[in-house]
Amino acid sequence: MSSRHAAHRLTDDDAVLAGHGYQPVLARRMGPFGNFAISFSVISILSGCMTLYGFGLTTGGPAVIMWGWIGVGLMVLLLGMSLAEVTSAFPTSGGLYYMANRLGGPRWAWVTGWLNLLGLLGAIAGIDYGAATFVGALANLQWGFAPTPEKTMLIFAAILLLHALLNVAGVRLVSLLNSISVWWHLAGVAVIVAVLTLAPTDHQGAGFVFTHVNNDTGISNGLYVTALGLLLAQYTFCGYDASSHLSEETTQAQISAPKGMVRSIWVSWIAGFILLAGLTSAIQHYTGTQTSATGVPPAQIFLDTVGTTGAKALLLIVIVAQLFCGNAETAAASRMVFAFSRDGAIPFAALWRRVSPRTKTPVAAVWLSVGTALALAAPSLYSPTAYAAVTAINVIGITPAYAIPVYLRLRAGDRFEPGPWNLGRWSKPIGWTAVTWVGFVTVLFCLPQVSPITTTSFNYAGVALIAVLVLAWILWITKGRRTYRIPALANTATRTPLAEDIV
Repeated sequence: MSSRHAAHRLTDDDAVLAGHGYQPVLARRMGPFGNFAISFSVISILSGCMTLYGFGLTTGGPAVIMWGWIGVGLMVLLLGMSLAEVTSAFPTSGGLYYMANRLGGPRWAWVTGWLNLLGLLGAIAGIDYGAATFVGALANLQWGFAPTPEKTMLIFAAILLLHALLNVAGVRLVSLLNSISVWWHLAGVAVIVAVLTLAPTDHQGAGFVFTHVNNDTGISNGLYVTALGLLLAQYTFCGYDASSHLSEETTQAQISAPKGMVRSIWVSWIAGFILLAGLTSAIQHYTGTQTSATGVPPAQIFLDTVGTTGAKALLLIVIVAQLFCGNAETAAASRMVFAFSRDGAIPFAALWRRVSPRTKTPVAAVWLSVGTALALAAPSLYSPTAYAAVTAINVIGITPAYAIPVYLRLRAGDRFEPGPWNLGRWSKPIGWTAVTWVGFVTVLFCLPQVSPITTTSFNYAGVALIAVLVLAWILWITKGRRTYRIPALANTATRTPLAEDIV
């Protein structure tokens, strides 16, 4: 692209943003591939699939893992396409809550923003704590390290610190790391599946991989347990709204952001299926895998198939991918904090919306994001089931936030002015299917995940959801309805004529 053409695109992007009432303050240094890369990195099949694999073995087993991945992936693709359509019309860092405001008004935006914020912060906690467990497993193999909850929490805190430092360095570094992350994930899946296919002398057959059911939850209702097992896939397929949150830092945002969102889902869907099939077919001892001394079932599969040295190498591939994922999620969450503060929705907003004059990065928002993630994962110090609750917090916070703009777009009907990336006549059937799915999984993941229910096994995800909604309501009636302001639209926002680029 010539420098003159690039400058023209930049001007167009800034004109669209100005049309929505915002003065550009973030550096627009991310290209279309970088925008796709951040959502793909946040989805991170080597993070979500691996960290919740043990949960899947307990909650339904291989059959639920594989068929759940296929079914959930399809539903998420439909939801992502619907959300991408709205993103094309409203490419701002505020993302979901800004869309909700324009389509439904400030109260809808307020609720959407707080749900989105809960989900994004829960995602940082889930991703980086999962990475900490894998680091502990690697240390166990290398030095005989005992991954106690206290030690895992210290590793988790160190990872959060690393991601904060990388993010405050600037979006250009974040974009570079995300681009590397795409190839690391794809190559990593290829290497892991190839090793697990070629190394073992014995493999589980297709009958085991696709039909074997296992239930160690203590809950007797098989249908209920099967539904709970969908958490593995639904948690992994979270975070693709990162493309929207980074749209103010992306060139050709009305096309790049929605395309990045949708591509990140279908590429992850295919690659994740291959990874899960390879991992499950390589199980040598089911119970031994579940009760691995490493604390990480995939690590035990690696040990059983390629020995200690090979297991270390494969774990390192997974850990690096998880670190890429957590870094990308920190970027997305901090932009949400920045945008929500810019509109006066968060207490002490003047602090969180500050942007570094050197890097054009919302530094304070980055630190708030990682600090809150640390607090969300703190119950893991005393509860063995807390990690599943953290991942459920991510799902029940962020997934409804995805659906609200889609619902409001459907309610708006012909009053909605689509951007250059849109679904045309398929918008309504795809949208209503997606919204219905979100209602189902939101209720599902607030429910108990094991029986009997005790103080250590309690699923506190629903409590976190209620607490955030109550906090949002209190803040709204005491301050928000007076201070929360989204800028008025300027003259009709520029719609860059890029329809010919749509795939």
